[in-house]
Amino acid sequence: MTTTRTTRLRRPLLAGTTAVAVMAVTAGFVATTSDSTKAATGPNLSLIAASTSVTLISWEEDPGVYLDLGTYLTAEGAPLELKVTRKSYKDPVAITQTVYEGGKAKAKTLPNGTVKDFSGLPGFAEITVTDKAGKQVLNRAESFCPNNASGRVRPDAPATSKYPESCPTNPFTLGSVWGVEKGWAANTYAGSYTEPVKLAAGSYTAKVSVAKKYRDLFGIANKPATVKVTVQERSFEDGRGAAARTAQSGEHSGHGAAHPAPSAAGAAHAGHGPGHAPTPAQAAAAVTSGAGPSYNVGHGPLKAAPPALPWALKKKQQAARSTEVGDSEGRTDGSRQAPALGPLSKRPAGKPSVPNVPKPDLRSLPAYGITIGDAGEDVPGKDYLAFSANVWNAGPAQLVVDGFRSPGKAKMDAYQYFYDARGKQVGYTPTGTMEWDPRPGHMHWHFTDFASYRLLKADKRETVRSGKEAFCLANTDAVDYTVKNANWHPYNTDLATACGQENSISVREVLDVGSGDTYTQDLPGQSFDITNLPNGTYYIQVLANPENRLKETSTANNSALRKVVLGGKPGKRTVTVPAHDLVNAN
Repeated sequence: MTTTRTTRLRRPLLAGTTAVAVMAVTAGFVATTSDSTKAATGPNLSLIAASTSVTLISWEEDPGVYLDLGTYLTAEGAPLELKVTRKSYKDPVAITQTVYEGGKAKAKTLPNGTVKDFSGLPGFAEITVTDKAGKQVLNRAESFCPNNASGRVRPDAPATSKYPESCPTNPFTLGSVWGVEKGWAANTYAGSYTEPVKLAAGSYTAKVSVAKKYRDLFGIANKPATVKVTVQERSFEDGRGAAARTAQSGEHSGHGAAHPAPSAAGAAHAGHGPGHAPTPAQAAAAVTSGAGPSYNVGHGPLKAAPPALPWALKKKQQAARSTEVGDSEGRTDGSRQAPALGPLSKRPAGKPSVPNVPKPDLRSLPAYGITIGDAGEDVPGKDYLAFSANVWNAGPAQLVVDGFRSPGKAKMDAYQYFYDARGKQVGYTPTGTMEWDPRPGHMHWHFTDFASYRLLKADKRETVRSGKEAFCLANTDAVDYTVKNANWHPYNTDLATACGQENSISVREVLDVGSGDTYTQDLPGQSFDITNLPNGTYYIQVLANPENRLKETSTANNSALRKVVLGGKPGKRTVTVPAHDLVNAN
């Protein structure tokens, strides 16, 4: 249970980051858990260091270094594949490993307590740092996300990794897939899940090893990696500041080496010809190392999955909103802005129909990130209950919506499309409108009536409704990648790839199978005016498809409730957020 007091609701500063989509086909998961796994084989895993030495920069404006030491876990013989799930929020998180017996994949259940959440294997990497005199100055353990920044270790390895590009951070995640492709290596650096270390300028020796429980679990040899570390202190204000930031832009991104910048081929697949869904082949960007780690950022400043953008690059971006942020020669740090998905070339023709083909299944997650705030000088004397919300698609089909604008009209007409098993469009139906939202923190086309937020009294009757009922659809969160037809490499993962510009004449918005769309509590509309509400128990309701305009597999699972208890006095209101079953995240 968490209690928060009044804070100032600030307009967010959106970082222009996106995960890089990579063409991949989701592998089937054949068998079920079995005790007869003695003959089953898994990958041959090893810990390696990409280099014998690294240089880390401690900025005067932000002291401390991040221990991206260039150590990697390699997989040979077979990929390392882990599936992390929970049956419900009343059940603990469980993990299975895919092993192979007679060429067939089987699920091997790993011990209870191996994982506690979906952020990675806790305490996987053990790091000690000693100074020149041999004195130990640091001893810490860090989690390992197998989906971290990765790359091939030999030329005959698969050209792309089929596994997702990060580990989920949403507290209400239901299922995740982690993996290190055969012949690939994943960086063991914990990215934004870790804290910087204050080390004075000088020379150090770092030793990285895999914790014994994981060595025993996966059969990893006890061979620590040793790396010489040089710490340098610099300032943004000195003559080398700009060059240093550019040169170090990939320092904390988890890459052992630079990879080619994307070619124009990536954009060639962004458009979609008449009658076809945005299949993985069409939606894929140019092939890179497979690392696109700034996933799960949502429509607001929640912590991104590892490895986050280097702090120096973020600082530069926030200070100047620089157009230079993104990939350039020798730099692939995940900040690329992918081209937008392309709508059909013209409005659909023929009679609207809703054929009997697979459809999306929209589901709401319970609200989180709940806090009390005020609007400051914009609307003085008001108390607001702010929250983050997510609606996701359990499939088995994508939600595909196109908006078309008649010349001179302020709104677009929206249409939902339906596809057969081969990806051919076989029907469409009008489904409301899209409108331009000019407010800071939005500034894109919103699809109306996608979801609704309501504050319910203790008797579950509505007392306040949020004015926000229009949304830009983006695959910001990997909610459950174990559902049928889940796309492990969704394309439009942030606002830059999803929702058009003010002068757009048409827009395509897609919510992929397994992914959800988070709007964080800092954004306009993500709150209720509670100024005149009495203290007591309430429920935040997140309701998907409130007017049933979208055609779904089921509408029985569209609502999610989160209990809150309001207290305090006007201007100093408080909110207590009880745990939601086993999820104790406010």
